[in-house]
Amino acid sequence: MNIQIYVNKKNPDVLKAERFFKERRIPYQIMDLKKHKLGKKEMDVFVRAVGAKAIVDREGKKALERPVAHMSTDSLIIAELLADPSALRSPIVRNGNKATVGADEEAWKQWVAEDASR
Repeated sequence: MNIQIYVNKKNPDVLKAERFFKERRIPYQIMDLKKHKLGKKEMDVFVRAVGAKAIVDREGKKALERPVAHMSTDSLIIAELLADPSALRSPIVRNGNKATVGADEEAWKQWVAEDASR
C-alpha cells in the first residue's frame, strides 16, 4: 500500500486520515500542496476516482471567492486546479489509482482489507 495524503491546510479530516493510518502502522506520505506541484497524472487519478466537481473546495467564504468554486466544466476545473491547487478539498487520500476526498474511513478500511488479502 502506497498512501499519500494531499493537504492544503490542517483540518479535522486531515488529522483523522493521519490518525487512521498511523494507528494501523501503515506508512503514508504527506503531500503539502503549498510546496508540492500537482501533476497531471495525480489530478487524473483524483478526477477518475471521485470526479472533478468533488475535489473542489466549495465551503467557506475564502473558497467561494475563487472562480473554480463556480465552474461546472470538468476541463476548466482541472486546468484551474493544476494552476492553483489551493482550491482543492483537503485531504485527498491516494492509494495508487484509488483516491478519496475528506475522511472516508470505510474506503480506507477496504484498502487495508484488500492489501491484507494479497
